Amino acid sequence: MNENIIKIGLPSKGRLKHDTINIFKRNKLNIYSERGERDLFGYIKKISNIKIIYLHAREIIEQISLGNIDVGFSGYDLFKENEINVQNKILINKKYNYGNANLVLAIPDLWIDVQTLLDLDEVADEFKKNKKRLLRVATKYPNLTRQFLYSKGITQFQLVKSLGSTEVAPFTGTAEIISDITSTGATLKANSLRILKDGEILKSQACLMISKLSSKKVGIKKIINLLRR
Repeated sequence: MNENIIKIGLPSKGRLKHDTINIFKRNKLNIYSERGERDLFGYIKKISNIKIIYLHAREIIEQISLGNIDVGFSGYDLFKENEINVQNKILINKKYNYGNANLVLAIPDLWIDVQTLLDLDEVADEFKKNKKRLLRVATKYPNLTRQFLYSKGITQFQLVKSLGSTEVAPFTGTAEIISDITSTGATLKANSLRILKDGEILKSQACLMISKLSSKKVGIKKIINLLRR
């Protein structure tokens, strides 16, 4: 294996993939694949030492932290959701103006008396006292959600791991409220949910990340400078 090959992780699907590829196009870095659109590997014309690897955005961060990928594009939300020992192995080189979304706490519209985190804290206490159980929060972001709620003094809750459409959790009996990523809030509204007035957990956007293990690798600075333009 050629140790001088620079491996770049790109999101494998969705808007994040499309907008990231546009960065390469804008900087005249033409990506091509040898086996068509479904190929999970790619290359850049006229630059022989770069290999593109398409991965899930969450996996990109894990692989960067391990040094298996030198450079990658993923969301700031996914970076911050990871344990601190993972974050400490990654350098965020640049934040881009795409992939913009907020991680928020959302509750059913029917909870008309609940507007703020203070109200939610009272509801959580009532659940513990009257229903003899904890308020359940469905999420794909347990670390960020737990940290946020604890920082606001809310401790009487139980996190429920969401594997699919988090928005349905309050209506299937899986959880009472949710913590989820949203760009416009339209999906939440369409599913009879609303964001707490002070329920913004984190602002996110697409980021260019570098493995600290690869920061001195030959050619890294050159490709980073091209992608930053």
